Amino acid sequence: MQFSPPLQSATLIQRYKRFLADVTLPSGDPLTMHCANTGAMTGCAEPGSTVWYSTSDNPKRKYAHSWEITQTARGHRICVNTARANTLVVEAIQDGTITELQGYDQLRTEVKYGNENSRIDILLNSESGPNCYIEVKSVTLLDERSGISGEENQCKGQGYFPDAVTTRGQKHLRELAEVAKNGSRAVLLFAVLHSGIEKVAPAHHIDANYSQLLIMAQEAGVEVLCYKAELSECGIRLVSSIEFAHQSPKN
Repeated sequence: MQFSPPLQSATLIQRYKRFLADVTLPSGDPLTMHCANTGAMTGCAEPGSTVWYSTSDNPKRKYAHSWEITQTARGHRICVNTARANTLVVEAIQDGTITELQGYDQLRTEVKYGNENSRIDILLNSESGPNCYIEVKSVTLLDERSGISGEENQCKGQGYFPDAVTTRGQKHLRELAEVAKNGSRAVLLFAVLHSGIEKVAPAHHIDANYSQLLIMAQEAGVEVLCYKAELSECGIRLVSSIEFAHQSPKN
């Protein structure tokens, strides 16, 4: 995914009403922009962070500018526009980056399926074998602890999903488990959109039900893939597979 023209930068004042953010431009002028993220955005929306934003030429838009990437005080870059994740995964399948998802005859998006009125993010159809159902989730929550020994060192680079309780995500896990039980291929794909994350685990400490459902989904045959993005003001692309480790909850 390329940004043309490249993203421009500003300084975050605040995010509010879920979909809006106020920033200060390099000129000192204030600007309100759209924030395409309904989540908690933990660690992604600290006042004073650098915001990288795109500009639309659509005259019907109330807010022409969209917050795309946060650059934190530690220098990490995070894609906060959750609408980008599915596009990035489609591109990475089509260009061969996601090697585990090659060899299918057709790719479709937003296809209705399941018993709970769901839409699968990506459906790969095969003429010679089972179809593949792919649910995409953005990972942007980083455990900020760091150290040189013990548990703190183990947590360095640790990413988590979700960053808030997600009943919708729980539903998707139930749907994927049913798909796997019925003989199709089911994949939960974590698109890691934070440059500081090196491995991913379910956030049991945030949503214990999601973590438990993920264990059950894997036992039913659901595969879990994690692919990390490379982010800049010129573009974003998924580039490499990283570790997924289902950690046991701590007492």
